[in-house]
This record gives sequence, structure tokens and C-alpha cells, in this order.
Amino acid sequence: MHRILIGFAALLVTLSTATAALAAPLVVVGSKRFTESYILGEIVRQTLQAQGIPAELRQGLGNTGILEQALESGAIDVYPEYTGTIVRELLKRPQTSGNPSLAQLNEWLAPRGLKVAVPLGFNNTYALAMLESRAAALGITRISDLRKPQAQALRLGLSHEFLERGDGWPALKAAYRLPMAAPDGLDHGLAYEALRAGKVDVIDIYTTDAKVGRYKLRVLQDDLGFFPKYDAVLLMRAGLDARPLDRLAGKIDAATMIAMNAAVELDGQSFATVAKRFIAGDFSAGSATAGAARPGSASAPGATQRQSFVQRLFAPDFARLAWQHVTLVFGSLLIAIVVGVPLGIFAWRWPRSSGWVLGAVAVLQTVPSLALLAFLIALLGSIGLVPALVALFLYALLPIVRNTHAGLRGVPEGLAQAALSLGLTPAQCLHEVQLPLALPTLMAGVKTAAVINVGTATVAAFIGAGGFGERIVAGLAVNDNAAMLAGALPAAVLALLVQALFDAVERVLVRGRGGVGAAARG
Repeated sequence: MHRILIGFAALLVTLSTATAALAAPLVVVGSKRFTESYILGEIVRQTLQAQGIPAELRQGLGNTGILEQALESGAIDVYPEYTGTIVRELLKRPQTSGNPSLAQLNEWLAPRGLKVAVPLGFNNTYALAMLESRAAALGITRISDLRKPQAQALRLGLSHEFLERGDGWPALKAAYRLPMAAPDGLDHGLAYEALRAGKVDVIDIYTTDAKVGRYKLRVLQDDLGFFPKYDAVLLMRAGLDARPLDRLAGKIDAATMIAMNAAVELDGQSFATVAKRFIAGDFSAGSATAGAARPGSASAPGATQRQSFVQRLFAPDFARLAWQHVTLVFGSLLIAIVVGVPLGIFAWRWPRSSGWVLGAVAVLQTVPSLALLAFLIALLGSIGLVPALVALFLYALLPIVRNTHAGLRGVPEGLAQAALSLGLTPAQCLHEVQLPLALPTLMAGVKTAAVINVGTATVAAFIGAGGFGERIVAGLAVNDNAAMLAGALPAAVLALLVQALFDAVERVLVRGRGGVGAAARG
């Protein structure tokens, strides 16, 4: 009897624990689109899951602005950030704010419903870097040396975010009185290759980047102390319990972070694998340097062989990404047809409105995709599928509305008059005569919108909507051409399949209306 009671009590404890785990709210972790943020996001997710807390990672979520919107709207709960970015970019505090404590940061963030916690243990500041050989030839060791006459012709290769940030190029240029004009933006993952190839001379870097040593770069001394400290922390919603993540506090020093970045960028390991190795203790302070020094060596803990391109193309995530991509394309297209065709009919029926209607949908095409996605995150209060569908729907409107309008205008007026004289109402005439005759032009617009949306849907990965763009974004983060091609190739094939599908549908529809059209013309 005593054993039965003990067993019954153990069963109750197990059931209550399982119920609590099931009732625990899902914690959504975000990350930016560079190697280190991917890794840290995975570490946070796996740390939570190891304690029975449901968690998922929305990775590669564009720039700071998108993540800020996602966090404040509740679309994500936590993501790895840096104190300098919080002070300059989120809080818009001036340079004189110095390096505030976590308590001071939380006082400033409280009105926004946010907080910082869990200092991870390393400082990853911005810096400018050049090839050692080029810098030595020009005698450049400090950022202020970029004012020297021999430095005037240097070509800058700066990341898009660095060009726009309050603690980025505009303020740096003013502080150092640098004469160079702002260049076109260059993705951070591609900047190292451009520097090595001699396409640019100066790039912005993170001081924990794995390629600094490998590419023999000279990190220019910040002699004016312009860049603040960028201590890695977790930025989260104020209501999130940070205690399950406290075990990460102070556990990642700069050498460990460099080693983990190297394991991804130089050894080809996945973000999830590196995070798992860290949690298992493979990247302890004593082993970090060794692991980074011999990337890909057989003796390195957790070393893995690089997959062939075919293996990467048809990796286990292929079906999931394909389904997400198809859902984005056809879901947004269906909404665009339901809205766009009536808009095209309206513009045709009331010609005075056509300029306004066509002009409005044309303007939507000019809105930059990331700006539109950031706005939709704030407006809809979510990331992922919903804002991505809305954005793609808006981009698909123009060809559908324009071709519906053009197709109806191309129907001879005499056919409509003949149909009306036979007793058809205007609505019946539109449905039975004018729309069928305008169908080839209308379908061409739908096909154009569908094919365009296949390519545009790759951008949805920046807000966690998945699709083949997820591979492209991850490949950009680590400058992995195979990963990018593994995302771009199936997207291109899907575009061809979509075009073939609509060509077949168009042939069927046109063949089906052949008798009606011929009778109407007769």
C-alpha cells in the first residue's frame, strides 16, 4: 500500500509538471541577420527548451528597426542585443551618455515596456578595418589617419545598417571630420570578400568577427573613443521572466564568441550545432582558442564534414521551406485577385477614377520592401506569415489591376451594345461578354504577379515568414554561396513552374470561352 501511494504521488507530480510545461507560454526568440546573432539566438532557444520552456527562434529578422518593432508589438519576446546599440539606436541617447549600467538602461527602457538582462560576458564593438598590407603601405593605424592625403582615394565598403545608424557612419564622419562621401551599402557578409578581392579598402566590422585574423586585417584604432561599449545582453519584454536565462550570464567571453563564429563561418557548422556544442561545454574558455585555431580539424569537438550541394539543396528543411514559399505566393495572389480585379473593373467603369486607382497601386511598388515590412509589423503587431502576406498582396496589385483595366478597355464597344440590345443587363454583359473577352489580358497580369511574388517572397525571411529566402539570408550572413544558391535555385525553379502552370490554365480558359467569344464577334 505504501508503494502504491508513493507511485501515485510520483504520477501526480509528473502530470502536474507536464501540465505546467504545456501551459507555459511560448517564448519567441529573435535574431538579426549576422552570424553572431544567429548563434546567440539559438543558444537562448536551446537554453529555454532544456528547462522545459517552449521556445522557437525567428532568425534573420532584418535590422535593428524591425526587431525593435517586433519586440514592442509582442511579436517576439527576447533577442540578443548590444548596449551601445540600445543607447544610440533604440533610445537615441547622445554620445555623452557614456556607458550606462544595466540599471540605468532599464530605467530608460521601462516606459517602453522593455528591459535588459543577462550580460553575456563580451564586448563586440564596431570598428573599421583594412587589409594589413594596404594599411601598412599607406601608414594608416588610426581612424583619424583616414584624413591623410594618401587616404582620400580609399573606397569604403560599409554595411547598410552602419550607414544609417546614429552610432554609425554619419556621426563617425562628423566626429573625425572625414572627407569621404557615403558609399552604397554593402551586406556585412559580403564585405570581407570584397575587401580581400580589392574591390573596397575600408569596411566596418564587429570585433568578434571570425575573419579578422584569417584575412590579416588591421583594425584601426578608435583614437577619439567614438564607439561606445557594445556589451552583449538580452533585450526583452518587461514581463518576461529572465531567470531561466541567468545561467548564460558571463559565460561567453570574446575568445569563445570568436571561436563559435569561426565554427560557423570557417568550419561550415550550422548555427544550431554550434549552440548545442556551447551548451554542452565544448566552447569553454580553455578550449575556445584551440577550437578556433583549427576549424574543421578532425580533433575539434563536434567537427562535421561539409555537405555536398545536393545534400544542402534537399536538406530536411526543404519541404517546410517549399510549403511556406508556396503559401506566401498563392495566399497573397488569391487576396490580390479578389481585391485587384474589382479595382480594375471600377477604374474601367468610372474612367475619371482610373488615374487615381492605377497611380495608387503603382506607388505601392515603389515602397522599399524592408520599410513596408517594418511598418506592417508595427501596424499588425506581429511578424511572420500575416505581415508577409499583406506585403506581397500589395506588391501584386499593380499588374492585376492594370491588366484588368486594360483588358476591359480593349473590348470593342459595339459588342457591349449588341449584348445590351439583346436584353442583357450591364452586369450580365460584364460577366458574360466583356470579362471573358478581357480574360487573356487579365490572366497575363495574374501570371506576372505570381512570378514576381515568387522572387519577392524571399524577402519575407527578414521577418520570420520562412520560405527559401531563409536559406538566402542565412547564406548572406556567413557569405556561404552554396547556402544562398540552395535557396535561390528552388525559388527560380518554382517561378518557372508557376509560369508554366498559369500558361496551362490560360490555355484551358481561353479554349473554354472560344465558342462564346466567336458567337459574340459573329
